[in-house]
Amino acid sequence: MNVVRSLVFYLGYFSAMLLIGVLFLPVAPFLPLAARYRLLNLYNYFLMVWFRLACGVRYDIQGRDHIPAGPCVIQANHQCEWETLFLQVMKPPVCTVLKRELLRIPVFGWGLRLLRPISLDRSKPARAMKQVLTQGVERLNSGLSVLIFPEGTRVDPGVRKRYNKSGSVVACRAGVPVLPVAHNAGERWPGRQWVKRPGVLRVRIGPPIETAGRTPDEVLADVEAWIEGQLSEISEVPRP
Repeated sequence: MNVVRSLVFYLGYFSAMLLIGVLFLPVAPFLPLAARYRLLNLYNYFLMVWFRLACGVRYDIQGRDHIPAGPCVIQANHQCEWETLFLQVMKPPVCTVLKRELLRIPVFGWGLRLLRPISLDRSKPARAMKQVLTQGVERLNSGLSVLIFPEGTRVDPGVRKRYNKSGSVVACRAGVPVLPVAHNAGERWPGRQWVKRPGVLRVRIGPPIETAGRTPDEVLADVEAWIEGQLSEISEVPRP
């Protein structure tokens, strides 16, 4: 049954991507940035609903009242593609820090380019860090929130990876709070498998972590402690 559900899901997934490519991408470059986000985010909204219906997933999302009105740095654990969709619609408009290779994917990458992401060349870590700090602060000052996955890459449920402090540095330099988010999306949408799994997908959005008068290391410690604490409660796979 899970195989059939996953096939149905991907039929809608790629059909929606094709529709976006034909109808929306030709128009999006001519729209103001805010309107561009609203238009292209329709794809993310659709996939979240379609994933729930096609794959038998129920969402348990708590803490939406913690989302600040102004720009912030969003930091979340990274397990699969689902959270990249959800975090785009959770607090739009948001600028995502991502690997440059994603921009080369036909249709999907073309849409990403229009949303002013910070695309990094991972083979040049020093340059990538400088780019995150410079462009991240610029995006925040322009009114965009910034999404940075502190683990840097997808991490399977039940695996723990060292957190990077680049997001905390950007938040401290721009004087904006960090919004921590924890989820178990990889247990429903495995990052390394195409077959999806029914069940409850849990998301916890934490209170903003203030950065005024604090060091990036202090902020990062709070971010990691909060996310890992939530994961130990909501994950079906034991944390290390």
